[in-house]
Amino acid sequence: MRKLLNTLYVTSENSYLSLDGENVVVLEEQKEVGRVPLHNLEGIVSFGYRGTSPALMGACAERNISLCYLTPQGKFLARISGRVKGNVILREQQYASKNDEKISLEIAKNCILGKVYNARWVLERAVRDHALQMDVDKVKTASAFMKNSLEQIQNSESKEQLRGYEGEAASIYFGVFDQLILQQKKDFPFRGRNKRPPVDKVNALLSFVYTLLTNNITSALESVGLDPYVGYLHTDRPGRVSLSLDLIEELRAVLADRFVLTLINKKIVSGKNFSTKENGAVLMDEELRKRVLIEWQTKKKEVITHPYLKEKVEWGMVPYVQAMLLARYLRGDLDGYPVFLWK
Repeated sequence: MRKLLNTLYVTSENSYLSLDGENVVVLEEQKEVGRVPLHNLEGIVSFGYRGTSPALMGACAERNISLCYLTPQGKFLARISGRVKGNVILREQQYASKNDEKISLEIAKNCILGKVYNARWVLERAVRDHALQMDVDKVKTASAFMKNSLEQIQNSESKEQLRGYEGEAASIYFGVFDQLILQQKKDFPFRGRNKRPPVDKVNALLSFVYTLLTNNITSALESVGLDPYVGYLHTDRPGRVSLSLDLIEELRAVLADRFVLTLINKKIVSGKNFSTKENGAVLMDEELRKRVLIEWQTKKKEVITHPYLKEKVEWGMVPYVQAMLLARYLRGDLDGYPVFLWK
């Protein structure tokens, strides 16, 4: 159980939520494990199947406290809100900001600034920790290029310009990504990012983990009442979670890429669990997918200090914090969207 920005997160899948006076009570095996006053809350997010008492649901609806239900793995199930909950107003603000060129560009810039900044620090951290196992000059040159890209991104005058700078930085980053693969190099060669389909084992892992992270971000956006299909940088297409794809940018390198590197470098995965189709697509087998999912759930439980909140949070909570921060910015509670910057 964790309270962040006036939202209560109940992460135990065995928790049942009930009402006691003016308090939400969290029960596990009929024993109270937590209690929070309702007047302190704007929302409750539950990762489990046990449910909520009708009395608490009624109290939340009356007080405009949203209730959001997700699976233990973070897949969105449902969201319940009262009659006058401001979801419609929030989404109207989201749609208006998407059509406002200045605001839309500013949010898109922040997402890409976060992406390049975090990717650069992944390289810097690797040089610091593993200098004897890589071509340091090559990696430092890439890092310097990405540092210079940050100013260009900040000064972008259009989304077309922004996409160009982002593409260059991503190409440079993935151009040295193989230097970060320290073990099993023969089994996991990397010549650059490719997808649809991935044609090597590293790209197969990256694509799979990106999908997991995108699903987590989509659930986070749903939980705060934002529309995950309306983005700022990624264009709208039927069935495309454009806003999720915007927000994943700041977390790709620092969360997904580092996770994949850990799987390879710690030999948690091996090359034997992949197959290659006639069209060159490299696929993971069922055993490997299950292993990666287990490790991903473990990774999400690691605790870090959030760079903006300055509070301890689990990695799995970071998408929810960023979704809340974006919602607060759109409501006018913050002067800008505070992108996640890791170091």
